[in-house]
Amino acid sequence: MHGVSLTAQVIDAVRRDPAAGALPYLLPYVNVPWVEGGVTNPMDEALLAGATFPSGRPLPPSRRAWPAYDISLLERYKWFTSDGDFAPRPLDQLVGDEMGDFWGAEFARLSGRFSECFLLPGGSDSRRILAVTDPDEEGEYLVLALDLDDLPYLGLMYPGFDIYLADTAGLLGLGERETYTDLIHHGTYGPGCAGTPPSVSRGSPACSTPSSSHPCTSSSALNRVRTAPGTGPRPADPDGGCGRSGLPRPGAGWRWPVDSFCAFAQYQPVRHHKILR
Repeated sequence: MHGVSLTAQVIDAVRRDPAAGALPYLLPYVNVPWVEGGVTNPMDEALLAGATFPSGRPLPPSRRAWPAYDISLLERYKWFTSDGDFAPRPLDQLVGDEMGDFWGAEFARLSGRFSECFLLPGGSDSRRILAVTDPDEEGEYLVLALDLDDLPYLGLMYPGFDIYLADTAGLLGLGERETYTDLIHHGTYGPGCAGTPPSVSRGSPACSTPSSSHPCTSSSALNRVRTAPGTGPRPADPDGGCGRSGLPRPGAGWRWPVDSFCAFAQYQPVRHHKILR
């Protein structure tokens, strides 16, 4: 189940207790209610019907279903201007606003590709980011995990807002995951669905410590840093560490938008970055 139908299940669950905390693991220190004050504030139907992101890209189906129910959660995470328009931020600006300008500068070279980013609830020291890039076959945009615990890290955590929302609401029964990118191995929500080739084993859908000297500055392909299992990227990679050559293309059913992510990486196994909240 994906998209609107999955988001509808989240809405049904939230309706039972709108003021409940969306991030119970932060309690009692921080309460992030699904609905501010328990009273929903849906987006105007006419505005929602014609809404697009500033780039002109359409809202994903799940992203239309949720504000039709309530926008208070998104308002608290600075999704809108004072006039009610969408207010995306380039990746480096969002990171700088959340973590400080020093850290934002580490992601400046990815901001050309990730120019429309929105903060989402999730994590304490880490962050969740919706990146409006090329939609997947469900019309959804990827959700990234940002973590600065050891080195600046960015990874593909969810294939879309729908899966992020349902997992945050505890509806998917995914249990605890060891790393941010574990879901890409999931039989339903990862590359194993609908006959997708197991190409993920050849690389990492994540990047760490973006380098200003790295030759890859932007790309229309997911430049997975090619690795052997359990090892870091290979310095001798003819693509300069980007892993562009010979990567099998996903088949039908691939929910991870592989044409959206340019991975910068030092030579270390970023694929095993553990979730530290």
